[in-house]
Amino acid sequence: METPIIKTEELRFSYTGAEGGTPLVLDGVDLEIAPGSFVAVLGHNGSGKSTLAKHLNAILLPAGGKVYVAGMDTAEEEKLLDIRRTVGMVFQNPDNQIVANVVEEDVAFAPENLGVPSEGIRKRVDEALKAVGMSEYATHAPHLLSGGQKQRVAIAGVIAMRPKCIVMDEPTAMLDPVGRQEVMETVKSLNRWYGMTVVLITHHMDEAAQAGRVVVMSQGKIILDGPPKAVFSRVDELEAVGLAAPDTVELCRQLNREGGLSLPLDCLDVETCAQALYSLLAQRQRA
Repeated sequence: METPIIKTEELRFSYTGAEGGTPLVLDGVDLEIAPGSFVAVLGHNGSGKSTLAKHLNAILLPAGGKVYVAGMDTAEEEKLLDIRRTVGMVFQNPDNQIVANVVEEDVAFAPENLGVPSEGIRKRVDEALKAVGMSEYATHAPHLLSGGQKQRVAIAGVIAMRPKCIVMDEPTAMLDPVGRQEVMETVKSLNRWYGMTVVLITHHMDEAAQAGRVVVMSQGKIILDGPPKAVFSRVDELEAVGLAAPDTVELCRQLNREGGLSLPLDCLDVETCAQALYSLLAQRQRA
């Protein structure tokens, strides 16, 4: 059986550093993520999803339980460099990750710090910029780019380290709809064409719906875990923890409830929803 790229066992954490008398931000999280998968972690503010993300490359260490990255225990200090080479992190604000005045120099920063030879750095920079669709901006100044373009440069900087897994902590939170779409297309491309494991932390239903697996968190626990269609069809359970289903799912539910229809609750996009409506109406006309 293939070793999970990420594995947590009874993971517990509180920001005071001690469990007694303080609420746990993570409360017994058991999670396995397979290499090459695309997993979205969904939850409202305070659910523990961003805290979980910071455990996945040892920015935070467990107060209880274990986190393993490609079989390496994050609590073992001597493994820290290997762990961070294996799992790269992308955060909300790309300005916090961009350190150079030229795009290609910024992407080269991490491999230079890893001691990669000059010819190897050039190759990594070119490949990383190509992977995120930013090759033509290699000599541009990052501060002149749009928010979505900046985030793609930040992602390229992580890719240049050649991690096996990339964890993105709400990477579209500060972007407009166009920037969000740019970043999501980049994320899907990294997973589909480059085989990179992607863990996407988000509160956007439409982004989570594009993953292969959705993990829903509430009060430091995992409450739902499965394919998007299975998770988002459980509308009442999502609402109970302050999450709304995707608009298309909610539309189908309302039509079922108020119009007496029997539409499926796994229509995650407009096209699927429209097709379900068309099929149902055609069936009624024939009856």
